[in-house]
Amino acid sequence: MKIGLYFGTYNPIHVGHLIIANHMAEFADLDQIWMVVTPHNPLKKKSTLLDDQQRLQMVYLATEDYPKIKPSDIEFKLPQPSYTVVTLAHLQEKYPTHEFSLIMGEDNLKTLHKWRNYEVILENHDIYVYPRISDEPENVELKSHPKIHVIDAPIVEISSTFIRNSIKEGKNIQPLLPPKVWEYIDHNNFYKK
Repeated sequence: MKIGLYFGTYNPIHVGHLIIANHMAEFADLDQIWMVVTPHNPLKKKSTLLDDQQRLQMVYLATEDYPKIKPSDIEFKLPQPSYTVVTLAHLQEKYPTHEFSLIMGEDNLKTLHKWRNYEVILENHDIYVYPRISDEPENVELKSHPKIHVIDAPIVEISSTFIRNSIKEGKNIQPLLPPKVWEYIDHNNFYKK
């Protein structure tokens, strides 16, 4: 089975994440998309994150109507901060019959050379890239790598930061969130202070 791993803190998960995950599930040669909830991204301050289980719960709520999209808490059990190369090795060991690929935005591809052991990732895993609007120069060498697949997916410019800030300011951002996620956030008064 070909699994696309879509990593994120999902703080919170929003319709942009679902649009990309569903597009990859339907239009790339992947059987399933696992939305891997990252407990602590080394590049983000942990203090701004909701509890791991609360973010995982939102991913469950958002994906339960999408049979090809699955939430994953695999990184909760691994040493932190989480490094993709470690997670991939762990998954390969745990599921030897699966073929794991990464899903990332074009912005992340531009900084892939800064990732821990990125050469190992490229050697062993395909990377599916969705377009992002960015001012950073393109990494042409990486983009033409045989393991890199640029997918003509919709450009989605919604960010979790924008959603958190908007909720804090009392704005109605309900259309940007899956309905069950919106209800969960609203019921628990998340991101209001």
